[in-house]
Amino acid sequence: MVFLERCTASSRVYEGRVLNLRVDQVLLDGGRTTTREVVEHRGAAAIVPILNNNYVILVRQYRYAIGTELLEIPAGTLEPDEEPETCASRELEEETGYSCRRMDKILECFVAPGYSTEKIYFYLARGLIQSQQKAEYDERIRTEAIPIQLALDKIRLGQIRDAKTICGLWRAFEVTSQETSST
Repeated sequence: MVFLERCTASSRVYEGRVLNLRVDQVLLDGGRTTTREVVEHRGAAAIVPILNNNYVILVRQYRYAIGTELLEIPAGTLEPDEEPETCASRELEEETGYSCRRMDKILECFVAPGYSTEKIYFYLARGLIQSQQKAEYDERIRTEAIPIQLALDKIRLGQIRDAKTICGLWRAFEVTSQETSST
């Protein structure tokens, strides 16, 4: 049985460049009401760029919200009406300085559906072609190429702590391992 909630009133309390915040009054099954705070986000694309020697290109950047640097897969917010694969290609080149010959969608998931509309689309990028990094003016990004197995070890050791990176790396490892075992 699905329990539905019906919005009876909605108020946008913040509009920003990356996200909006609204507060909804909802009617629950059974007639009771409650409040839901919703972070509206256009969504994002995340990329696991794999070099031929099974190395993954990661980006290291400072994250203001948590006050520290993180090692992550490249990713970025969708522009209005932008297709996720287009965003993935753009972000790959902006953040890593690589384009790719092959981009395969490997996963999509909601980040925090309890309070956010954000969905991330994950891509595996192969056939990488070095071009030039085009980071935005407020991004300070360093790239690191490490064996994908080492990246998974860094997850286990708590050295990679970003959820999208953890999801993307595990799924990419699963996909590439299945391809290897079937050949």
